[in-house]
Amino acid sequence: MSNDAALMIRGLRKSYGKVRALRGLDLEVRRGEIFGFLGPNGAGKTTTIRCLLDLIRPDGGTVRVLGIDPQADPVAVRARTGYLPGELSLDSTLKVRGQLRYLNALRGNKTDWSYVRRLAERIELDLRLPIRNLSKGNKQKVAVVQALMSRPELLLMDEPTSGLDPLIQQEVYHLLAEARADGATVFFSSHIIGEVEALAERVAIIREGVIVEEAEPSRLVSMALRRARVRFREAVDVAALTRVEGITLLSESDGQTAHLQVEGEMDGLIKALAAFPVTDFETERPSLEEIFLAFYASSDMEDN
Repeated sequence: MSNDAALMIRGLRKSYGKVRALRGLDLEVRRGEIFGFLGPNGAGKTTTIRCLLDLIRPDGGTVRVLGIDPQADPVAVRARTGYLPGELSLDSTLKVRGQLRYLNALRGNKTDWSYVRRLAERIELDLRLPIRNLSKGNKQKVAVVQALMSRPELLLMDEPTSGLDPLIQQEVYHLLAEARADGATVFFSSHIIGEVEALAERVAIIREGVIVEEAEPSRLVSMALRRARVRFREAVDVAALTRVEGITLLSESDGQTAHLQVEGEMDGLIKALAAFPVTDFETERPSLEEIFLAFYASSDMEDN
């Protein structure tokens, strides 16, 4: 393991009965970087993170976390790690403040409580609320605060902004960037390409238990399939738009409404539309699963 590696995974394998969740996963994350772990639901992201913390045991392979074998010394790993699980188990009899104080006690009461209050204020979490009254979004805020509050060397975060509204998501991005600036390594999983684009310095894409690509976030732009619906004031030659590189016509209605698929950047389409009498324009991103089908279908066919 190189000295600058916070995480090193070699040949990691894990099955649940007949289901092969990890199929020989290889990955290395450098100290002090924000690393995005991107993949559709069920790809093996959560299983990987749980193996890193020795919450589950792999069937094979090698794992090192901050230079430590988590199977040999899981307490040492967890003492230096802030973990945000996919769903944090909370005590419904406590208030938020009490829950966080309990988790702090498990870490030896080393947390600066004024820092906890600042974190809570920034993501609009009321520490006086009873846990039993919390919405899904507020429970996620508790999970974010407990992961960050000890200022750990390493943050392992499973879908960190799940259930949060867009403004709070942005604030969480700022908090993770600040943690990284203070020297922490951030490893977070997501199934949202835009989230990884916004935050990560490097990205690994996992599909069906193996890494299919490692890339800079700019590489994700080429995977950014979008759908666009364009409405025109009058009938036009919609087929002319398909001469723009990366544009596919999905359907059209009377030459006045076109549904398009855009691969890569939107610049070419926007410039082409300037020549048309556009009255309405909407875009949406397909799911990550749909994007994976589009980009990896050819490799699947080669494997068969």
